[in-house]
Amino acid sequence: MFYNVLKAKDLISNKDNKFEKKVLMENGKNYLTVIALQENEIIDTHTSETDAAVYVIDGEIELHFDAEKFKLDKGEILMFKKDKEHKVLALKDSKFFLIKI
Repeated sequence: MFYNVLKAKDLISNKDNKFEKKVLMENGKNYLTVIALQENEIIDTHTSETDAAVYVIDGEIELHFDAEKFKLDKGEILMFKKDKEHKVLALKDSKFFLIKI
């Protein structure tokens, strides 16, 4: 059995002025990743092969889907279906979980 207590905000740093990610768990196409972005940094348009959820640990991000955009603050989560084209914009220095199932 796998047990590990972690502090989410300390899992990754966004101090190096660049996109950073760390995969915490993985099983086939399912995984839990923590991502750090600097303010105004963008993860360009892409699609997900699986349904996904984004949970903001710290900061503020926007997810853009076609003509819709969703602003997420610390503690908020957004779930979306696979094959939806989207991009991510950091409105502040931010850290978030990406959960793909």
